[in-house]
Amino acid sequence: MAGNSREPGKSVISRTLAVLSAFDIGHSRLTMSEIARRAGLPLATAHRMIAELENWGALVRDDGGQYVIGARLWEVGLLSPLHTRLREIALPFMQDLYENTRENVHLAVRDGFEVLYVEKLTGHRAVSIISRAGGRLPMHTTGVGKALLAHQTAEFVEELCRRGLERCTPYSITEPGRLRQDLDRIRDRGYAYTREEMTMGNCSVAVPIRDENGAHTIAIGLVVRSVRADAPKLARAIRKAADGIQARLAQLAEQGYPELPVQREANVRPA
Repeated sequence: MAGNSREPGKSVISRTLAVLSAFDIGHSRLTMSEIARRAGLPLATAHRMIAELENWGALVRDDGGQYVIGARLWEVGLLSPLHTRLREIALPFMQDLYENTRENVHLAVRDGFEVLYVEKLTGHRAVSIISRAGGRLPMHTTGVGKALLAHQTAEFVEELCRRGLERCTPYSITEPGRLRQDLDRIRDRGYAYTREEMTMGNCSVAVPIRDENGAHTIAIGLVVRSVRADAPKLARAIRKAADGIQARLAQLAEQGYPELPVQREANVRPA
């Protein structure tokens, strides 16, 4: 048994990762029994893993007896090049885009079959949104997600559809044929546009960014109120920011900086 585990097929590392993976945006505070259930582990095993993680500082127990992600894990996460390099490169251009539009600005990458939000900028007058830095949302219902999805392989899109297209609002595209047509339009016009497909009352416009190898692995976009959406005009502003980020990435690559750890291959993972 892997890792001297009494659970066949599960190593110590895989069980530790299962405990940490029990936490997400919708489950940021969990009891021990909830962690065990979401991690698929016996309560006794979860208890041992949680105790070790708590001693290291990866988990912290609050006054109510629930566990949250600890500062030690947060410190480690900040060392990721997605934070230290991509975020720092993109922020000046994102700030310019926000100043020009006063709307929500998103920077995202693909993570498996979801879009991972690396950074966002918002203001008091911007429309309310559900996304957050470090969070994930479906690719087929978000502007940044569609901007990336349009440049994945046909096999990747087919697998995404096979897994099921979640209907987040009545306007979400959940039919594979309609989604493929929408992706064709995105490639033709150069930007993605969603209208109330993720959140009612909101629209999003986004464009992809090529990384150091020329692959579309990053996306930047805006989320605005539906009544204020002028997609072509917003796309021009976003494209200016995207071009700036893309040029900076290319410049750093020429200077010998290591590549960003983003998913370039449209790999199809097991369900």
